[in-house]
Amino acid sequence: MEKSSKVNLAIFSAGLMTFIGILNETSMNVTYPLLVKEFHQPLATVQWITTAYLLKQVQARWLHLGAALSFICGCIICALTSSFPLMLAGRIIQGIATGFSTPIMFQLIFTQVTKQKLGLMTGFAGMIISFAPALGPTYGGLVVSAASWRMIFWLLLPLALVSLIGGQVYIRNQVSGQKKKFDAPSLLLLGLALFAIIYALSLIGTSSLSWLLLLAGAVLFTLFVFVNKRGNSHLLNLAIFKEKTVCLAALTYFFLQLVNIGLSVAVPVYAQYALAASSLISGLILLPGSCMGAVISPFAGKLADKRGFKFPLTLGGCLFLLGNCLLLVLQPLLTPVLIVVCHIVIRSGFNLSFANTISNTSTLVDRKNVADVNSSFNMLQQFAGSVGVSLATALISLAQKTGRGTLAQRSYQGGKYDFIMFSCLALVTLLAIWQNFRLQEQKNKEN
Repeated sequence: MEKSSKVNLAIFSAGLMTFIGILNETSMNVTYPLLVKEFHQPLATVQWITTAYLLKQVQARWLHLGAALSFICGCIICALTSSFPLMLAGRIIQGIATGFSTPIMFQLIFTQVTKQKLGLMTGFAGMIISFAPALGPTYGGLVVSAASWRMIFWLLLPLALVSLIGGQVYIRNQVSGQKKKFDAPSLLLLGLALFAIIYALSLIGTSSLSWLLLLAGAVLFTLFVFVNKRGNSHLLNLAIFKEKTVCLAALTYFFLQLVNIGLSVAVPVYAQYALAASSLISGLILLPGSCMGAVISPFAGKLADKRGFKFPLTLGGCLFLLGNCLLLVLQPLLTPVLIVVCHIVIRSGFNLSFANTISNTSTLVDRKNVADVNSSFNMLQQFAGSVGVSLATALISLAQKTGRGTLAQRSYQGGKYDFIMFSCLALVTLLAIWQNFRLQEQKNKEN
């Protein structure tokens, strides 16, 4: 078998584990939303950083084996248990699997795929990340209505076994090596900082404690930077952010995901409260846009391979801004159908830009620092999603509690706050993309 075919199968095996991990996470939203929101996400956020260190020390093949076995073990626990604590334990074990599998997939793409196919394979990864969350609630709802919620886990086990076998047969990579020991104090400080910031944002408008927590998060993050830089080892190679282009790409990546996930929460809530849409309509309102984004992702990568990263990123940024502005300007006329149209525009722009952003950034650093880009950007993705959820819900909640009129009128105002915020962030995202490529072109001319 040719080397390129083996690499593709290796990426497919890692991608399959990522897909079923995200699918399983979002499918449980219909049965255990509190469990997923409050216990699963913070673990996955911190897990990205741990994986960055391990990818330099351990072959991806063995990390994938650990991820697959963790997922299988977690599925069996969740499928058999009748105890909430055991269900929580199973979900935590599955969270470990997802935290490993996605960085492994990106690491294989960035280190083993030729530059000519980098955009296409990153688009494939983006398709997985986009389509799995869209399909998850539908999958969970169908399984629960046809059988039992326990079947959500049993049906995923065969796919997990396929991923496990494929990974052990085809995943091969050389570790870069790292003599320094793992920096546990930095990990603890970073985890506490992110938790404090996310929790503080969720309390905006409801408790004065939010500002104290924001301050504590800032102090903890400052301590993390100090310890990470001055310690005997580095949890993250923050030196990659000395490049302005990497910083602008990180800003782009962060705001794209913040708005994307924020909308995924704000729009269904707005549809129910302000438009009096049913829970079924509110749940399906984002599905067409998410499916469109999943279809566009490979096309976006191929476009980057043929015409460079500037064109799909700039086009994506423009569509992203246009879609968000349409939600804001057309708010008085919004119906579920019109929201679907706006969201299709937004997700088209998002998927043209999102995966290509990290793919472009991987070409701006030394090969030995690719793992740091991978882990840093994917941690930003998770953190941005948490921030997006916290801000979107906090603004709607604030309007509902302090506004005037009926609940629908107050929810309308809260939605307006969200749409203004998302439009402003989309504008900043487009400006960051423009400035990034201006700097890249200047640097290329100098060289």
